[in-house]
Amino acid sequence: MAGFTRFGAVIISAAVMGCAGTATDTAADSELLQGANEDTATISSELTGGVAIGSTLKTTASLNLRTGAGMGFRVRLVIPQGARVTSINRSTPDGSWYNIRYNGIEGWVHGGYLTLVSAPSQPSTPSTSSGRDQAIARAKSGVGFGYRWGKGRWIPNGVTSANKGVCTGSCPNCTYRGEYGADCSGYVAKVWTVPASNNVMTVESHPYSTWSFVAANSQWSTVSRSSLKKADALVYNDGRAGHIAIYESGDGWGSVWAYEARGCAYGIVHNLRSFGSAYKGIARTGY
Repeated sequence: MAGFTRFGAVIISAAVMGCAGTATDTAADSELLQGANEDTATISSELTGGVAIGSTLKTTASLNLRTGAGMGFRVRLVIPQGARVTSINRSTPDGSWYNIRYNGIEGWVHGGYLTLVSAPSQPSTPSTSSGRDQAIARAKSGVGFGYRWGKGRWIPNGVTSANKGVCTGSCPNCTYRGEYGADCSGYVAKVWTVPASNNVMTVESHPYSTWSFVAANSQWSTVSRSSLKKADALVYNDGRAGHIAIYESGDGWGSVWAYEARGCAYGIVHNLRSFGSAYKGIARTGY
């Protein structure tokens, strides 16, 4: 499969109930760099139907990396011309936006000014991946949707500026506009598919609170923070407030890459941060 395609861009920011965070927008304005055509130009030979997961692609111009599939999402950085990126999602969810990874940073780019370098000989599929891999894939699919208090559902690999949802105010006394999104415990319950019937991302479900996750049961158990594995979780609840996040990698007592519904102002994010001593590690049974 050959041709030129283009990408727009993505970025991730974060904030938790009871916590606040900011993300520094260091990206240049490649719309200006490219004469306002980077996100809107006519595509000459667009990738159709997506590319295989793990494909290597090469940029032919400076391209914006955004936090979601649309120009309404924030720019995290500009990918330079000639850079190589990796596809992390087979689908083309909205207007030819693609989910990619560049230098360890994931985001969305719009088709155009990009060539296919190589595709994996055996594309990975959910049926051959482990339970932990599948959980991380579900966590990724929620990134970009809004923080929706007391709720839990999203469209896998389909976040757009129209369906991401918007939270305003201070939860629980917040206002939400949209049908999709999740709060921290609703998000983790979907990622872990607990209970087992909670396995359809688009179906509304919020079976547990952080108070539930703090207490071990047959579906999850406590693990040491020093031995966390991908798709484990970090949780706390002190009777007044709580939070839970999916661990991906890093030092459990230091800097951690995590997926989380981190707060009203920021929504569901993938970010690098640390967790206070009140958090404990938990692992889903069967992983």
